[in-house]
Amino acid sequence: MHHFLRRLAAFTFTTIFGAAVYGASAMAQTPKPWQMGMQDAQSPVSHGIHQLNDLVLVIITVITVFVAGLLGWVSYRYSAKRNPNPSRSSHNTLLEVAWTLIPVLILVVIAIPSFRLIYFEDRTRDADITIKVTGHQWYWEYDYSDVAKVDFISRMVAEEDLKPGQLRLLDVDNQLVVPAGKNVRVLTTSADVIHSFFIPSLGVQRYAIPGRTIETWFKADKPGVYYGECNQICGTNHSQMPIVINAMADGEFQAWLTTAKTKFADAAPPATDAAPIKLANISR
Repeated sequence: MHHFLRRLAAFTFTTIFGAAVYGASAMAQTPKPWQMGMQDAQSPVSHGIHQLNDLVLVIITVITVFVAGLLGWVSYRYSAKRNPNPSRSSHNTLLEVAWTLIPVLILVVIAIPSFRLIYFEDRTRDADITIKVTGHQWYWEYDYSDVAKVDFISRMVAEEDLKPGQLRLLDVDNQLVVPAGKNVRVLTTSADVIHSFFIPSLGVQRYAIPGRTIETWFKADKPGVYYGECNQICGTNHSQMPIVINAMADGEFQAWLTTAKTKFADAAPPATDAAPIKLANISR
């Protein structure tokens, strides 16, 4: 009984503490304590991912219930006690056609929205801003040269340097700032090994591969802070490559961009041994 009460108290404290931390920033899109499902969708692509997930969940639930019920019925109806003389039927043409055709139709139902979503998230033809994202061991570099001479690196804030309200292993010194409600084209590449640019609530996941530039895009539905991680194991400090995207209203973004031109004017991009990659070299 005492053990149960201790666990209940720990659960209550964790829930209340988590609500207090995340409640400080209502729009901070991060994993929540005890969360079982996906993060809330905050972009058109993410909404599409959720819809596809719901569709597949319904299909596999119906299949699971049907197969479990069929197994139960067969076990009961055709047990040795109730069916001492087993059937010697070797095949049934109608059943064989059905159990071949029905799975094919189910796969088609899943495949059509899957392919549509893949091509939808692949690239945008009407980008309002283009940002080049370069993965390094172990930090990110963001280049805004499409709109301004702004190029800076983003590193995880060390635990001993965290300020009140900042999240352990998630917050960074320089956030990737974008305009909310605008189409943001992202070009990913890497200076060393394979990384992965992943922001769950925005439906973004693209590999950053040395020697290649790969395109994707997102549009934050509303202003807020969106958290992600490098989710491709890339070396010793793989767990220390968080991504923080700060989506601002257009006026605030323009003001930040003006400030960033001065702030990062003298910040030379980190030197690498990799050859520069042209933005025009885009691959799917």
